Amino acid sequence: MSYIFSTHPLHPDAEAMLKAAGDLRVASAPDPETLLREGEGAEVVIVRAPIPPAFFGNVPALRAAVRHGAGLDMIPYDAATAAGVLIANVPAVNAPTVAEHVYMVMLALLRQFRPMDRDLRSDGWNAGRARSERAHDLAGRTIGIVGMGNVGKAVFRIAKYGFGLDIVVNSRSPASVPDGARFLSLDDLVSIADIVVLCCPLTPETTGLMSRERIARMKPGAILVNVSRGPVVDDAALIEALKAGRIGGAALDVFSTQPVPLEHPYFRLDNVIVTPHLAGITEESMMRMGTGAAAEAIRVLKGGLPTNLRNPEVVEHYRRRFPA
Repeated sequence: MSYIFSTHPLHPDAEAMLKAAGDLRVASAPDPETLLREGEGAEVVIVRAPIPPAFFGNVPALRAAVRHGAGLDMIPYDAATAAGVLIANVPAVNAPTVAEHVYMVMLALLRQFRPMDRDLRSDGWNAGRARSERAHDLAGRTIGIVGMGNVGKAVFRIAKYGFGLDIVVNSRSPASVPDGARFLSLDDLVSIADIVVLCCPLTPETTGLMSRERIARMKPGAILVNVSRGPVVDDAALIEALKAGRIGGAALDVFSTQPVPLEHPYFRLDNVIVTPHLAGITEESMMRMGTGAAAEAIRVLKGGLPTNLRNPEVVEHYRRRFPA
């Protein structure tokens, strides 16, 4: 029976699919040492935690690493490819969920939700209502979307058809810019946008993308929303700008270090909303991601290639390891 290893529990529908196809085992903890020990001998690994490169060091049985979601930064691409292991993901299925989160936190910042809720509970009705004097409408603002993948496009659709915002975008491919948005350089985008939403993948090029210089270019009162990856933002520069009140606020779902330590300065700032990397997680999206990853795993176990194969250059090596 095929051994299928998952770094985390999966949606019940996904687990049912995988248990029907093989011996599904879930890691007792997602730390590298446990993954290395318990994942030994697996034919497919379902990835919801960073996999150490050493996982691919001696893997005679391992056929595929399947990302539960879209971002591939949890899978060491070079190590997996060198080992002849297929890499797959489940793109797009949680993009609408992430986009909904973007607007939830954006509106919460503009309408002073966190301090209003706190003051209402601690100091009463009038104290809570007083926060409205510093609240703002979303309508009429300019949103800048950085990255036009599935999440960026979902954020764009809500901006255009839900709120009628002025939309500027930056993308590696200007051809990906949809009708109704203007392409700008990143420096120009951060200079004119009232809300900057980071949706780009983490790559060497995007690491530190929101640098001290670009944060300094943001408009007074502007908001930064990060549903990309933590290292895209210079934390020290962002904290300085937030403490000084030079920008309006930030909503951060991802961080350079996760979990975020409770003593982190972000937790002490009223103009920051912190969420624990859950923008794309709801019951519905977990079902879509889980069953999508399970379907890819089963496809590989039956001798096929993943629908969403992300390292096609590995196929020749893979076929030598596992002849069709």
